[in-house]
Amino acid sequence: MPSVERLAEAVPSRRRLATVALLVNLQAVGVVLYYAFSSATLTAPRYVVYGLLWVNVGLLAVATADRPDDIGFRRRRRALAVAAAYFGLLAVFGGLVGTGLGADATGLRVAWLTPGWGPALVYGGHTVSFVLMPAYVVGYLALSYLLYVTVLDAAVSAVGGVLGLVSCVSCTWPVLATVGSALFGGAGVLATSVTEVPYDVSTVVFLLTVALLYWRPGFR
Repeated sequence: MPSVERLAEAVPSRRRLATVALLVNLQAVGVVLYYAFSSATLTAPRYVVYGLLWVNVGLLAVATADRPDDIGFRRRRRALAVAAAYFGLLAVFGGLVGTGLGADATGLRVAWLTPGWGPALVYGGHTVSFVLMPAYVVGYLALSYLLYVTVLDAAVSAVGGVLGLVSCVSCTWPVLATVGSALFGGAGVLATSVTEVPYDVSTVVFLLTVALLYWRPGFR
C-alpha cells in the first residue's frame, strides 16, 4: 500500500495548479486574439485543443524527461545521430518537407491556420517545399529528443546498446506508429485538405508515442 508521503507527492501542489491555470488562461486569451487579428476561421474547437496539446505536451515532455548521467561523448553522438535520422523521417513522411512544385512554385508565405497548427510558414519552391506548422515542428522535435534519451538509456541498460532498444516493444513501436500515422493521415494531408480523421488519429498516436517514450514501460 502506498505510503502517505508517496500519495502526498503525487498530488499537485497549489502553486503548480495555479501555474497550470495561469498558462491555460493565457493560451485561451492568445487564441481569442489570434482569431481577432488574423484571417483564421474557427471550424471546430477540438482542432484548437489538438494543436495546443501537441505544443504543450511536447514542451512538457522535453522539460521533464529523465536523462541518464555519465554518458560518454561517443555514445551521446550516436544517440544524437539516431534522433536526427528519426526527425528526418518524421519531417519527410509527416509532410513538413517535400519535393518542389516545379513551374507551379508559389514562394514563401504565412498560412493562418487554426492556432497550434498555425501560423505556419509555407514555402513552395521549384526543387523543395516545406510546411512548418508549430504543432508538428514542436511535436516531432519532442519525439526525437525522447528517442535520444531512450537511446542513452539503452546504453546503460542491462540489455545494452541498440539490441536493447530494438528488443523493447515500448521503444520501437512509437517509431513505427508515428511514421505510420504520418503515412496514413498526418501533416502532409493537413497541409492540403483538412479532414477530421487525420487530426484525430495523428493526435492520439502522438500522445501515446510520447507516453511510451517518456515512461518506457518494461524497458529499465
